[in-house]
Amino acid sequence: MTNVGAYTDSQLLERIESIGGVIPNRGKYMAVGVQSIEDGSNIFDDKFYVYDGPDFKMVSSGTTNAGKTALQFFDDYGLEGAAVWQTDQWCPNVFAPGMHKGKMKALRQVNPINYFRDTNKDLKAEEIGPIHNGIIYANMHGVSYDPNSLITKEQINGWSFGCQVWNNMKAYKKFIKMTWARNKHVDYALLKEF
Repeated sequence: MTNVGAYTDSQLLERIESIGGVIPNRGKYMAVGVQSIEDGSNIFDDKFYVYDGPDFKMVSSGTTNAGKTALQFFDDYGLEGAAVWQTDQWCPNVFAPGMHKGKMKALRQVNPINYFRDTNKDLKAEEIGPIHNGIIYANMHGVSYDPNSLITKEQINGWSFGCQVWNNMKAYKKFIKMTWARNKHVDYALLKEF
């Protein structure tokens, strides 16, 4: 599903520092999203890496982009456009354990991010127009409200309106178990494939 290249830990950590990020000490989790340059329409073609401080823990596929529902039908939901995170962005303490829509264990957005509102309905999540900054409840979550699900999905559709979404529920459950066990804020870096 994902065409994002493979990176070494040092490549990712150096890239994070080059955009102003600070690698946390062990004992604090940091998630890293790498957005595919190819950006296939409505598919999970990005990657998430997880670190405990500087120590690599896991990698999985997912999306850092809004799906077809948000990109084409945002006005049906009273939105001014589909939310698109600014890439190469360091977001310290942006997530904390919480529920997504009250239905799924997730990491909830608790601090502001930089984002755009894509309004052209061309099925591509693009960084166009003015940059906004705020809390828009762009959470990090999985693709099933069933707590026992081990599903892997290929199509984003309505699963992301700007959320950072893991499409492999088996990997997602492992990630959420780790992060919820510490009950601390999680740092996030969103990188464009480099």
